[in-house]
Amino acid sequence: MSDFPFPGLNLAITTPFDASGHIDWTRLRGLVERYLAAGIKGFVLSSGTGMHVYLSKEESKELAQRGSRIINGRAKIIVQTSALLVEEVIERTKHAADCGADGVMVLPPFFEGPTDHDDIVAFYSEVAKGGLPIIGYNVPQAVGVEITPSLIQRLCEIPNFHTVKDSSGDLAKQASLIRTGLPVINGADPLVPYALFAGARGLIWGGANIAPKSCLGIVEAAEAQNWQLVRERWKPLEPIMSLIWQGDYVQSVYAAAKITGYDAGKPRRPLRALPAKNMLALRMALGDLATREAA
Repeated sequence: MSDFPFPGLNLAITTPFDASGHIDWTRLRGLVERYLAAGIKGFVLSSGTGMHVYLSKEESKELAQRGSRIINGRAKIIVQTSALLVEEVIERTKHAADCGADGVMVLPPFFEGPTDHDDIVAFYSEVAKGGLPIIGYNVPQAVGVEITPSLIQRLCEIPNFHTVKDSSGDLAKQASLIRTGLPVINGADPLVPYALFAGARGLIWGGANIAPKSCLGIVEAAEAQNWQLVRERWKPLEPIMSLIWQGDYVQSVYAAAKITGYDAGKPRRPLRALPAKNMLALRMALGDLATREAA
């Protein structure tokens, strides 16, 4: 993964909120410092896990600005700049560049957007004018657009288009993207070790908010091609990564991260804190991860 611009674990960091539902900038600084101390070398600001769709444009831009200042060159920075209007995507992307970001993550046109490959290529060609390396975002179950092997080949011909983050959750389809020989980033938490074995070049991982040290251990073992060690290190992570993927993803990440010591407060409305009835299963799936993270 060393020859790739976004290798290893890129943390889709939670956006912390205070009791009033406003972004808690003090807590953001504390979280970033803790994740840096744990060894995180890449951050995704305003990610899906960071509640991008529930941030205003101004908040998302301020998050990029403040987050970049806090990180201050100590890790790579990816900013999600997805929006309904292509002009707004370009505006957000140029702002991210001004903040010092290393790349942007961008959904294809969504909410009844075009599905024709020519239109999607045209969209990303416009986004490339923002001047930063682009990570396409494949989450067809939410967007209605699937990035296929033939489409990724066309997209990677666009200057500044570098890779696709695949959050489909379908390992067979992700493997078909990888077989094109083009770089692919895994974005499905339960698939991490299998995607790395299949040849994924990096990870954008929301569940890593919960246990960054343990998650980094997976990446280190994979980089060493020690797949037995990958399996051993995956074993304590597998239950929680499987559970959060089954539903209430963002709420579960916030709740679990609080238990392991990476408290970002409660998710913003319209999402609500994970119901008490779900907490027992969450705690059981976490096992001893809180103890491992504190070690």
